[in-house]
Amino acid sequence: MKKLKQLPAGFLFLIGWINAAHADYTLNLTKGVTSLSRETYAQHMYVMWVCIAIGIVVFSIMFYSIFHHRKAKGAVAAQFHENTTVEVIWTIIPFLILISMAIPATKAMIDTYDTRGADMTVKVTGYQWKWRYQYLDEGIDFFSSLDAKSNEARQLGSHIEPGSVPNYLLEVDHPLVVPINKKIRFLFTGADVIHAWWVPALGWKKDTIPGYITDSWANIEQPGVYRGQCAELCGRDHGFMPIVVVAKTDEDYRQWVSEWKEQHQVAQEDTGKELTKEELMSKGQEVYNTSCAACHQANGEGVPGTFPAIKGSPIASGPIGEHVNIVLKGKGMMPPFGEQLSPAEVAAVVTYERNALGNTAGDSIQPATIPSNR
Repeated sequence: MKKLKQLPAGFLFLIGWINAAHADYTLNLTKGVTSLSRETYAQHMYVMWVCIAIGIVVFSIMFYSIFHHRKAKGAVAAQFHENTTVEVIWTIIPFLILISMAIPATKAMIDTYDTRGADMTVKVTGYQWKWRYQYLDEGIDFFSSLDAKSNEARQLGSHIEPGSVPNYLLEVDHPLVVPINKKIRFLFTGADVIHAWWVPALGWKKDTIPGYITDSWANIEQPGVYRGQCAELCGRDHGFMPIVVVAKTDEDYRQWVSEWKEQHQVAQEDTGKELTKEELMSKGQEVYNTSCAACHQANGEGVPGTFPAIKGSPIASGPIGEHVNIVLKGKGMMPPFGEQLSPAEVAAVVTYERNALGNTAGDSIQPATIPSNR
């Protein structure tokens, strides 16, 4: 210990860095929690060991030949042009090796695309920059975005240490909840550009392409939380649209479905409910931080030349109907939020933008006056 303390600070830093890197360093794929992921892992390991064996044989022969048939020992190269036996051997052996790898690989690929006999179907739609999950058998429909703490910490000038945020950039406000030991069919599409839905523990990745539907399936065998990210460069905030899958027992899943439907019923009732300005402002701040701050910034000043400011904008001080219309239908690079936000959320965020972020319009709007496009 005393000798370590006597080392220069640079060496101590290097030792600490190597130890920290070693703690997170892995050499292999994850085995995952589905039959598909295990099948993929087994195929990967088989091919890897075949390649290692080939490498050992080839390099052993090469190094043996270099050492024992070198010029210093008086070796003279043989002069021949053809050897039918050798040519047949080096053709047949690689062919058999390739066939032995192709058969299990083809089986794994066929299994990946076999979505028959699914117990439930979930449609996944990629948006800039969030995911939409629709449970086609349950009537459940919601958006999943980067959680508020990660979103706040990632903003320039937030002065929040990312390491202090649990699961930084890998947490969402509404995770995808599914039951274990059920064959779940996933349908994938995109609403704007190409995204890619990737959860390593499931063993596969699927692109979400506008205008197309692709599918895959998973049967998760262990309860737990499994995280992933968009794996396609889909725009400015590509790195901020994580995926969280929560796998529950069938009993806990049915309870979650019941609770979601109760909350959704309450949200629908809020559409006709008269909210105070304070309630609108509080809810509006939450919606703004989740859906608007990524482009317009937390302080409403936007990104000059790219995203306009909310602070002092003519929209936030002009007719409130025009403000609502832009939120619902979008404009330019701004996507339409009519199908992403409920009438209560639209009314809240419009009220917030007009009375915060340096704006003092002084008015407000109620959810009942917002048309629902969901």
